[in-house]
Amino acid sequence: MKRLPLSLYVHLPWCARKCPYCDFNSHTAGEHMQKRRYLDALLIDLGHEAERAAGRRVETVFLGGGTPSLFMPEEIDRLLRGVRDMFEVAADAEITMEANPGTVECGSPAGYLDAGVNRLSIGGQSLNDDALRRLGRIHSSDDVLRVVEAARAAGFDNLNIDLMHGLPGQDIDAAIADLRAVIALEPEHISWYQLTLEPNTVFHARPPPAMPDDDTIFEIEQQGAVVLGSAGYRQYEISAFARDDRACRHNVNYWLFGDYLAAGAGAHGKITTCAEVIRYRKPTNPLQYMVTLESHTAAADEQAVSADEIVFEFMLNALRLKEGFSEALFCERTGLDGRALDRAMRPAEQNRLVERTASGGWRPTEMGSRFLNDLQASFLPTRT
Repeated sequence: MKRLPLSLYVHLPWCARKCPYCDFNSHTAGEHMQKRRYLDALLIDLGHEAERAAGRRVETVFLGGGTPSLFMPEEIDRLLRGVRDMFEVAADAEITMEANPGTVECGSPAGYLDAGVNRLSIGGQSLNDDALRRLGRIHSSDDVLRVVEAARAAGFDNLNIDLMHGLPGQDIDAAIADLRAVIALEPEHISWYQLTLEPNTVFHARPPPAMPDDDTIFEIEQQGAVVLGSAGYRQYEISAFARDDRACRHNVNYWLFGDYLAAGAGAHGKITTCAEVIRYRKPTNPLQYMVTLESHTAAADEQAVSADEIVFEFMLNALRLKEGFSEALFCERTGLDGRALDRAMRPAEQNRLVERTASGGWRPTEMGSRFLNDLQASFLPTRT
């Protein structure tokens, strides 16, 4: 297989408080948040990942969480200096850091920019204070406005704002008003996604009252897509909208089945060799992760993706993209040929969930995008 674009994901696992809807590997900050020790472990981990990269150039870096903005700019600077020392990083690399408004102090964005972060992803989730309280967020709508203002003043020209819809008690008008409020801040990118009640979360165990029904969600998404399009945002992925070619390069690499290195507690990576696709993950618990790295024990649990799972793995990612994918890309990223692709797509095409593009590729239909989970699941290998 051809060597694919390479990204690097670094996980910083602590939050000021665990949100009731969150199923990510995040932990409440407190006495167990040993930032210096964790950074030491990350740098050891990154050294191992540099060996895995084998000299390949890193095109994007993503600092996710958790809440990376709980780490001060000088700590992020130490981390990114380590990345630059150990890897060849593209001169135009997109370097994203997630930041929650309740943890970014006034002036901090300038420090993160100086450290090398050039894309800030702000976890706003809503600009309605009542909605934020129902979501268990620690910030207010004013905090979001202040972070955006401080980031612009610092010189950031690439901002994403996360925004949820389908919130408890939220009707169509409220959801669209929230969306318009975020658009008014003029971020280059908006991640606009539905609140879902994920297993192993507080909301799943105790669902909040007055959750919008499926018809309301559909109407919110239909109206919202029109509003975003009128404001100059192009929908390039099921929940991602960008202006001026500012699609998130890091996430696009995921969705196009590129390769990505992983460092940090619970981080997942994928590497394609000449013979196979390997997925791996790091120990989930931060303390276990630190102890493992300090003992110089192998920190990754690796598993090759089997031949009968490779199509599902590809479709799980690529079918999120509104424009779909080309046959050439499928063959390059999976090692399979066009006949295998045609066989795989036939049932979904018959069910009108996918369609051919003018260039001979494939993309989800409107119905396929609406029922994306069902479409993706249709590619699961048959067990006998």
